[in-house]
Amino acid sequence: MRRREDGWTNAATGVGEHLAYLHGATVRIGGGLELDQVVHALCDTAVPQIADLAAAYLCEAVLIEGELPPGSPLPADTVLRRAAVADRGGWSAGAMAGKVALADLTGPFTTAMDAGRPAVRHGGAGERERAEHTERPDVDSVLAAPWPGSMLVVPLRLDRLVLGFAVLLRTPERAGFDDVDVVTATLMADQAALGIHKAILYRREAQIADELQRSMLPKRPPRLPGIDIAHRYLPGNRTAQVGGDWFDAIPLAGSRVALVVGDVMGHGVRSAAAMGQLRTAARTLATLDPPPDQVLRQLDQLFNDMSEQLDEYHLATCIYCVYDPVARRCAIANAGHVPPVFIYPDGRTELINLPPGAPVGVGGVAFQTVEMAAPDGALLAMCTDGLVESPERDLNDGLATLLDSVDNAARTLLGPAATSLEDLCEQVLRDLHIEERVDDVALLVARFGGIPSANVAHWMLRPHPQTPYRARRLVAATLTGWGLTEQVATMELLVTELVTNAIRYATRPIAVRLLRTEASLLCEVIDDDHNPPVLCEPTDGTESGRGVYLVSRFARRWGTSLSPTGKSVWCEVAIP
Repeated sequence: MRRREDGWTNAATGVGEHLAYLHGATVRIGGGLELDQVVHALCDTAVPQIADLAAAYLCEAVLIEGELPPGSPLPADTVLRRAAVADRGGWSAGAMAGKVALADLTGPFTTAMDAGRPAVRHGGAGERERAEHTERPDVDSVLAAPWPGSMLVVPLRLDRLVLGFAVLLRTPERAGFDDVDVVTATLMADQAALGIHKAILYRREAQIADELQRSMLPKRPPRLPGIDIAHRYLPGNRTAQVGGDWFDAIPLAGSRVALVVGDVMGHGVRSAAAMGQLRTAARTLATLDPPPDQVLRQLDQLFNDMSEQLDEYHLATCIYCVYDPVARRCAIANAGHVPPVFIYPDGRTELINLPPGAPVGVGGVAFQTVEMAAPDGALLAMCTDGLVESPERDLNDGLATLLDSVDNAARTLLGPAATSLEDLCEQVLRDLHIEERVDDVALLVARFGGIPSANVAHWMLRPHPQTPYRARRLVAATLTGWGLTEQVATMELLVTELVTNAIRYATRPIAVRLLRTEASLLCEVIDDDHNPPVLCEPTDGTESGRGVYLVSRFARRWGTSLSPTGKSVWCEVAIP
């Protein structure tokens, strides 16, 4: 190996330096997760050790769409785009928008693309002489005109599939490419092709995970009585991949709502899929209406069972909060999650002091429900750790910044020139510098409004054969007073069936509640029996089951909630 201007010699130290350079180049080229990183690393490591200028061209399907070419040989109308370029100081690399059609390539480019072999071309004396009287061309012009110096074109190939090529140029003043250069450049190009393929697969998995996660998250906040909700979700950067953050707002009986924010640990498709299973399980458990700590307990057991069956272990943090707009109270349980922020109507802001618990999936962990007042005008903000924690900021500093941000935003929100919850979310995201995030970010903000006591009627009735008649009269009088006479007949029928079913099994007084919102009427009957009614199709000659069947036919929605003291059966009809 002869001595060169870059310092390589035929001595053992020179060979060692060459091998060290080749090792460093391949490590750098193969270390990128993004396609742009791979091709730029190829060009950057080739200059100046091997070439004075290096450029990489990829098939448009690879560069723009992130897809592998259809096969080999490529169609003649295939378009290649310049993906990266690097040059020595003083060299004009030209514009970055270069592209070329495969049919227009000739000479060494055809050899690289069609045969998949590297090709070397040395400029002749005439070309060198012409080059002395003309300006140096940009990199794209060498694809169509002879180059006065030495040119090396190496294919970027994956097995037999050619993804593009790299062109290496040397000025006429420098010695031409030899066999060692060809082998070195080929090894680097092969490593780049593997990196490109890895980047395509990585991008594809990230897109699948992102689409999977977004498909399972609410598209817009639900409109529920007594509460306003806003939320934001932002995926992590491309390096971190999509994670398992999620949020939800689940309507419950009695116009209550469950607010949930969680984070499955890890990233990628599996974490997104585990998030989907956890969110679905949380919604299913919410319909049974157990206390928040029991919801987390069941989710913990679910993750344990799933880990044993699938041999995939997942952990997830979660906050589960139930807001009652009639009682104006919240019940909250925490499973190792970031504590929520509570903003009082007077503007005071604090982190809610909850037992931290452990993430669901640990197994055998006790969770605790904490109840607190939720006065009208108060706000609750729940987020995932991606908002408050980053490599440059620990969790405590992030929580302090979150408190300051929410405090400032809430003062505007609660002030004379009130802004929306959407504006509060945007302000918090700006203050926490989410553009620097590496992890997913989920943020849910709720403003409590309560339901006016004038829109709620409540009675305690003895389980007596005359009780259905009395309940029917009370409901009719209340609806008439509310100006909802058109709903009287339907609600009389529904309350009669619910109360009749309750007094069959109740041993203590039953509670009947009628609740009015802007869009619906809710009737709820509570008794001390723990057996929920069963919906079945009534047959001729049978009386049992007709009541629940009628409720299901005339009500817009109906359901059952179990409690330690009994059950609640409710139904809802729309107000036109």
